[in-house]
Amino acid sequence: MAGTKNHDYHILPTDPWPLIGSISALTFTSGMVLFMHDMAYGHLVLGLGLAGLIATFFSWFSNIVKEAQAGDHTPVVQLHMRYGMILFIASEVMFFVGWFWSWFDFALFPSQLAEVVGGQFPPKGIEAVMDPFDLPLLNTMILLCSGTTVTWAHHSLIHGDREGLKKGLWLTILLGILFSAIQAYEYAHAPFAFGGNTYSSAFYMATGFHGFHVLVGTIFLIVCLRRTYLGHFTPRQHFGFEAAAWYWHFVDVVWLFLFITVYIWGGWGAPIH
Repeated sequence: MAGTKNHDYHILPTDPWPLIGSISALTFTSGMVLFMHDMAYGHLVLGLGLAGLIATFFSWFSNIVKEAQAGDHTPVVQLHMRYGMILFIASEVMFFVGWFWSWFDFALFPSQLAEVVGGQFPPKGIEAVMDPFDLPLLNTMILLCSGTTVTWAHHSLIHGDREGLKKGLWLTILLGILFSAIQAYEYAHAPFAFGGNTYSSAFYMATGFHGFHVLVGTIFLIVCLRRTYLGHFTPRQHFGFEAAAWYWHFVDVVWLFLFITVYIWGGWGAPIH
């Protein structure tokens, strides 16, 4: 009886993937530095780090799914996992705060960078900016609709409607792919290239990292769709889907701020491409 489990907590078995993931993350970031500076073995180090991260995500998340299916994710464990997801999203918020901070610094105080931007924002090197009420507005509507469809899927899951869950997830994934395709088209036809001045650098870094988060969120939802077809989620235990929905709503909100500050306010008064 000494080994009898008499608590709601899940004691994790020994797992090498956290260590492998940490080493892979260090290798990946080091490879990025080597690659960006055209140093020796940059491609090799970057590739090894990326492969290690992909393997970590696949194996570690597979273990978490197995734990959920085994019943190890008790209400207490799920509560703590929610706290972890909230902290993760909070860290992502602070990540984007850095880009917004730099954007407002460049836009509100162009006189401090007179030698670089000519004392104005957008800088003199920017002949035209994106029309915020063209493709950016369309993408805004797409993301808002995707937030509605993922909420529909969530409510369908809570009420035991499996078909509604599948349809909501399918629509959300398709809208996410459509958003990424439109943003790629927008980048390909942009009137300014990456780098060269503060406007273009901040624009591509802020919107590009958001696009990366949309891609990650889409993959997250595809995994949830696959698990839905396997019958993994129940109305009382579906934290994996709930975390994906939270993440997707976070992506929606960040885009609204980007659309208002970068596309509308950031290019106000400049010639439209």
